[in-house]
Amino acid sequence: MKQLLLNIQPPAAPGFDNFIPGQNQEALASLQDVLSGVATTRFIYLWGEPGSGKSHLLLAAQAMGAHIADDVHTLDEESQIILFDTYNQIKAEGGMLVTAGSHAPTQMDLRDDLATRLAWGLVYQLHPLSDDEKAHALRAHARERGMKLPDEVIAYCLRYLRRDLPTLMAVLEALDEWSLTTKKAITLQSLRKMLQDSL
Repeated sequence: MKQLLLNIQPPAAPGFDNFIPGQNQEALASLQDVLSGVATTRFIYLWGEPGSGKSHLLLAAQAMGAHIADDVHTLDEESQIILFDTYNQIKAEGGMLVTAGSHAPTQMDLRDDLATRLAWGLVYQLHPLSDDEKAHALRAHARERGMKLPDEVIAYCLRYLRRDLPTLMAVLEALDEWSLTTKKAITLQSLRKMLQDSL
């Protein structure tokens, strides 16, 4: 599996156009409003479990000119002071700051002044995609590439492979490349063979 992922094209850069929102549509819309200057606030804090899309959205926001800070729950005392000072500087200069962590700002072991600042802006909990939403994303990606992707292949991927979307998309692209190279249709058997050959 590791070798398979090394042989394929790097994934597309995180952007709003390739983010699958699932239950996170409101958070995505608010983030885009902040970045386009429509929103009254210029600060957003995102939290949720790993794989919910926090880092993807932060990198997309950074590409559009926002300052970002990821994994704020891991910051030591000195780094928290730096982020607090950065927040105040951005507020004074009229910039934008998007931050993310594992829990809501006041539910982590952060300095009170920093937790308060992070909670002042918009705060959204991000939810991971359901299996149905992942399956929908895989079908849509396959359609864009002109692939015929049987439902049993999607079901196998969701059951036996790593379930984060970047890995699933990477497998899909490798499968497409394998199909084009071998001139064979994509089937469950061909997926199993490709995975076995890549071990």
